[in-house]
Amino acid sequence: MKAAAYDTPGAPSVLRYIDLPRPAIGPSEVLISVEAISLEGGDLINRRSTPPPHPSWVVGYAASGTVIEIGTEVRNRKVGDRVVAFDMQGSHAELWSVPESRTWCIPDELDASGAAVIPISFGTAYHCLFTRGALTRGETVLIQAAAGGVGVAALQLAAQSGATVIAVASGAQRKNRLVELGADHVIDRANCDVVEAVHKFTEGAGVDLAIDPVGKTLQASLSCLAHEGRLVFVGNAGGGNLTADLWPPMQANQTLLGVFMGTLFERPSVRSNVDDMLKAIAKGSLRSVIDRTFKLSEAAAAHDYAEKEKPLGRIVIKP
Repeated sequence: MKAAAYDTPGAPSVLRYIDLPRPAIGPSEVLISVEAISLEGGDLINRRSTPPPHPSWVVGYAASGTVIEIGTEVRNRKVGDRVVAFDMQGSHAELWSVPESRTWCIPDELDASGAAVIPISFGTAYHCLFTRGALTRGETVLIQAAAGGVGVAALQLAAQSGATVIAVASGAQRKNRLVELGADHVIDRANCDVVEAVHKFTEGAGVDLAIDPVGKTLQASLSCLAHEGRLVFVGNAGGGNLTADLWPPMQANQTLLGVFMGTLFERPSVRSNVDDMLKAIAKGSLRSVIDRTFKLSEAAAAHDYAEKEKPLGRIVIKP
């Protein structure tokens, strides 16, 4: 099979388009013929900073396709099922073996690309907003990196819940699209101070909840919170140090909540949430936003584009 793999971490150019053996599957695994790969932020971080355990390491968290083989202990999937899957590596390939428990069936109305971007983006956004962040109708939420995959999902879900949504992104050209997706206010972080803008929008009160997938913006997110507000920080897309002055949030009785989704996708409640959102995307009540599609042979270019440009939503790679 063809795959995009690397031997040492580094720039996108470390990815090589090579032939690798067909993956073996374990008793509880399924083998997927991959049709669409969602390029996730964690894929970029791993490729540039994580030494692989062995040469020709295939990066990638998420992809969709068709089941072509099942393990002896698989009970809820069969050959021919269209599925989307999550795992800690291996999606950048024509074939991918994953645990049955990390797959979701794709509704008939949804194509492979639209499905591939859902579990991580929408699963993470839902968990941050509602399970951890306890967002309720009438509250105000700040979403950092609102043009990213998690951000685009979070602003749609928050808007549908009846919250007021303040979206932070870079580039004035994105404003209309983010408003179309549900943002009430859009802050261009390249041209104004985010904290000042938030306090202007909220008449000095601050936001009830902030969602921060960036990491290096934690201090700003804390400064945007209302008294007794909540901050959910998830991932470290900005690649900075996860440091912040905790004295002011303690004095303001604010709450900091960390989320790492890698350990949560097999939790029944999370699996059910992803199923619901796949159905919502298929019906059109939520939208999966794809900025651009690359071929698997162009994986290095896809990673380069993700890091240097300003994509809105996710990038998809197709074998």
